[in-house]
Amino acid sequence: MGVFVIILGIYLLITAFLGYLGYKHTKSSKDYMVAGGNIHPYLMGMAYGATFISTSAIVGFGGVAAFYGMSMLWLTFANIFVGIFIAFVFFGKKTRALGQKYKAFTFPHLLGSHYESTFIRKWSAALMSIVLPLYAAAVMIGGARFLEQSLKMNYSTALWILSLVVLAYVYFGGLRGVVYTDAFQGTLMFVMMFVIIILTYIKLGGVSVAHAKLAAMNSLVPAAFLKQGMTGFASMPIFLSQNWYFVISTLVLGVGIGVLAQPQLIVRYMTVKSNKELNRAMVFGGIFILFMTGVAFTVGALSNVFFYETSQQIAMTASIVGTAGPNTDLVIPMFLTQAFPSWLYYFLLLGLLAAAMSTLSGQFHFISTSLSYDLFGKTSKDDPRKTLLLARVGLLVGFAVTVFVAYRLPGNIIALATSIFFGLCAAAFLPMYAGALWWPRATKTAATWSMLVGSLLYLFLCLFVYTKDSSIFGLAKLVLGRASLAGTGSFSYMDPLLFALPASIVVFIVVTLFTKPLNRVEESNILSLNDQ
Repeated sequence: MGVFVIILGIYLLITAFLGYLGYKHTKSSKDYMVAGGNIHPYLMGMAYGATFISTSAIVGFGGVAAFYGMSMLWLTFANIFVGIFIAFVFFGKKTRALGQKYKAFTFPHLLGSHYESTFIRKWSAALMSIVLPLYAAAVMIGGARFLEQSLKMNYSTALWILSLVVLAYVYFGGLRGVVYTDAFQGTLMFVMMFVIIILTYIKLGGVSVAHAKLAAMNSLVPAAFLKQGMTGFASMPIFLSQNWYFVISTLVLGVGIGVLAQPQLIVRYMTVKSNKELNRAMVFGGIFILFMTGVAFTVGALSNVFFYETSQQIAMTASIVGTAGPNTDLVIPMFLTQAFPSWLYYFLLLGLLAAAMSTLSGQFHFISTSLSYDLFGKTSKDDPRKTLLLARVGLLVGFAVTVFVAYRLPGNIIALATSIFFGLCAAAFLPMYAGALWWPRATKTAATWSMLVGSLLYLFLCLFVYTKDSSIFGLAKLVLGRASLAGTGSFSYMDPLLFALPASIVVFIVVTLFTKPLNRVEESNILSLNDQ
């Protein structure tokens, strides 16, 4: 514990210094919103990755991998190919050019300016301000669960300590403080995951031995999971089975596609000063995310081998605490606590706290700018001091809502809450966001209706049809007397994204073709890329 206190003290001092550094360089609303637009590519790449990958990925999805096995590695592929390569190469450069054209500091401002619509700007800002606390709360829960498990700390105390530290450096440092601390925390996370994967394979007898042991555990798959289509911990579920739909549609597609329309990530494209530096940032971010998700999901699945060898249980049964049933959110904390010496675990704990804090900082920052700049602000020419003050007030409001939601959410929620937010972003924003970048004819009416249809249909299916989500919120049970309108049919386990995103795309295309385009100059020249 003495070693841990020293390491923790050093970690907090570095975080405080970087937050102070951000504060010293935050003199205007542009500094607060987009870090001045001149961030180093290493800082941007690591900040992007650290904001993307959090305890929701390591704790939440790592725990899900313990239940569903190596099939979760398809999400790693989606994260790299879509979340990094497509995002940076195809979306990032054009987004940066469009942001410069409109002098946009936020994603809602970018969309609202392009489609010349105050409604689009305010609806998107309001929607994210309402729903983002759900995702932020999931990340907060992951970090707090680690503190609770490792330090035997009260859960509420852990939740407040974690959230207040993040609040402090976002409040004073703005996005500069966020980027500086995220880059440091991302580096720490990378080192931590490298140590975890090496020691896990050593603990289980080597790479080939560990995976052979996992493949030999197919007979231990619970009967309920076998009925839903699971074939083993080292193989894919049966095609189009209930388990297959959950892994592929909810997790892989929901998060893999949804990352393209993540407002708190999109704003990162506007923090570098050229496309050349954006390319360099892509390399750093790609390596980081490949390593982080690949390790988390592999270790999650292999934890079954460890639990079986030490207690004759699989992760699902080992994570049962009291009468609450299996809890995916507890698997990774339990594995690290039991598998490694306490002094080493405390070092790993700091890396996982960094994962939580890096993502929370980006989420809090986006909530603050959405409330202050997009909902109550007017243009980038507003009084910088007033905008900065409103941003900090918005941050406090978002913080209070997030803590409240964190107390209300049940167990097993981290991965689901993350996929809900990512899926909603894709359904609401992806068609009109892509249209703003590549289809000059796209109309304001089409963008508006696409956003409304995508977001409202997704929310309806989430609350009333998709059983995994509707059973959590309880609104369907309250209004209809049952968990889902679909009963036990196949629609009850098909993710809302499978319906909401196609509907949003169709509406965007059809309405564009039947409405008059905006009167503006052809933007192909404006969006032509240069490496100044």
